Amino acid sequence: MNQINENSQPISVLLVDDHTLFRSGIRSLLQRHPEFNVVGEAADGVEGIKRAKQLAPQVVLLDLHMPGMSGLETLHLLLQDCPDSAIVMLTVSEDAQDLAAALKAGASGYLLKNIDTDYLTRAVRRAAAGETVVAEAMTSKLVAQLQAGARPAEPASEIDRLTPREREILDCLARGESNKVIARSLDLSESTVKIHVQNVLKKLNLSSRVQAAVFAVEHRRAQQG
Repeated sequence: MNQINENSQPISVLLVDDHTLFRSGIRSLLQRHPEFNVVGEAADGVEGIKRAKQLAPQVVLLDLHMPGMSGLETLHLLLQDCPDSAIVMLTVSEDAQDLAAALKAGASGYLLKNIDTDYLTRAVRRAAAGETVVAEAMTSKLVAQLQAGARPAEPASEIDRLTPREREILDCLARGESNKVIARSLDLSESTVKIHVQNVLKKLNLSSRVQAAVFAVEHRRAQQG
């Protein structure tokens, strides 16, 4: 069942993609659901940045490969000019390096254009709630990319910075649980969980829940090995 966000206002969405028909399809798809409001569209990065400044959307769905200003260049500028917007890449690229570059740059998610309607609506909802969303088909590629040596980690020393409660939160992140599920399982409020997640990411010098999940897996393997 679809849920309206906490303040009962629709989630505002901006579409940035150079394909008019694709934008029209996504707009039509999202606006079938009263919890979403597509507030604008843009056909390139320059126009996308301009529209984002004007409209302050909660979520921007951004194509990765566009003529002129690329999706990554647009992402960097959007993060500077619209820090409160969640920027989710929506692309055909299944390249692990594109995925890693987008998340490292600060994207709130990486989705493939062949995902189904329900997955897209859930992902937009989660991105608006501050979560990182990655297409299931890309998760294993992300793990492989990070394990290839992208981040020099010292799991044993870094994990010691966490409190016992924060370690519980990290375990939940490793299982891919949402804030709502974590709150229910640990008998905490969602706002408290959100604070704990932020503290975990800060202490471990990570930028997303996905990276935290990978960190937890690597730490577990280090202990077992």
